[in-house]
Amino acid sequence: MEQTAQPHKLNLLAGEMVEVRSQEEILSTLDENGRLNAMPFMPEMVQYCGKQFRVYKVAHKTCDNIQPWNMRTVKNAVHLTNVRCDGQSHGSCDAGCLIFWNEAWLKRVDTVFAKNSQIGECGSALPMPSLAPASGSAFPIPEILQRTTVKGKDPSTGEEIYSCQATDLRDFTSDLPSWNPWQYVRDIRSGNLNRGLGNSKSEKLLELLLGIVDVLRVLLIEMFNKIQSVREGVQYPHIRALPTVQPSGELNVQPGEFVQVKSRQEIFATLDKKNRNRGLLFDSEMLKYCGGTYRVLKRVNQIVDEKNGKMLRMKSSCIILDGSACAADYHKLCPRAIYHYWREGWLRRVG
Repeated sequence: MEQTAQPHKLNLLAGEMVEVRSQEEILSTLDENGRLNAMPFMPEMVQYCGKQFRVYKVAHKTCDNIQPWNMRTVKNAVHLTNVRCDGQSHGSCDAGCLIFWNEAWLKRVDTVFAKNSQIGECGSALPMPSLAPASGSAFPIPEILQRTTVKGKDPSTGEEIYSCQATDLRDFTSDLPSWNPWQYVRDIRSGNLNRGLGNSKSEKLLELLLGIVDVLRVLLIEMFNKIQSVREGVQYPHIRALPTVQPSGELNVQPGEFVQVKSRQEIFATLDKKNRNRGLLFDSEMLKYCGGTYRVLKRVNQIVDEKNGKMLRMKSSCIILDGSACAADYHKLCPRAIYHYWREGWLRRVG
């Protein structure tokens, strides 16, 4: 299939309403491998065609989990509120990643005439419609989209090697130097840092000032940590693993149950010197959730490894909590909002 000319880019801002174009319109933008400018349009995205959503954040940059701690530039893409991959075409991957949407796959909607749509934060996923019609037969996925799911098989094990937006991220992005100041200007101008205060001139001015404060805070923390790295000092925020790692029990919590995240000190007692519990990192972005009460969204048993495309099966289940996603307060304000994975030993049942 020949890739047609891309529709005029929309220059969307966070908070705007958009409608996902029809399947036929989107297919006309894809190359023979189901991609637009190397960005895959995955089968999991078909179910959203024709539906309306609010732009969660402009995806002008993203963190890189293939080469960790790098940042990448993304062109003409956004994340939509609550629209995450359900993994059904990728071996039932449980990662629940926010989906990248090229602006060519969307159209702006006049909010006065917008249909009802579910609007909220990025933490939980929308209820997913079934990918099977009433007849029970499989939902027809065009062959061109099937090419975005599996690259092949490992010759030594026969294991499938999956392909998705996460595994192909470096193909449709470019390197973002850490010293590049324009990324922070775009964070402010895109509306990614807005708090939804209002549309009056004074409220817009306050939004601008608060956005500048957010950027300055991130830059100051980054500068402090670089100095501390040279001095071999303590980083901010500090996660202090205790000398003796305490065992962390299993709760067998299920989706829908409510749990409380334990205190920092209780969690620190379960970490090794690398701030991990049985290999799972307790990240600095998770500290803000300590002491809070959240609903269990899902249990994570397997995810596609972004580095090699193979299915990574958990030795011990991890838990995703509704509303607990990375805010990138200490990671350059990345808008990707990756779910945090929690050990059950870091949680306690409520009620």
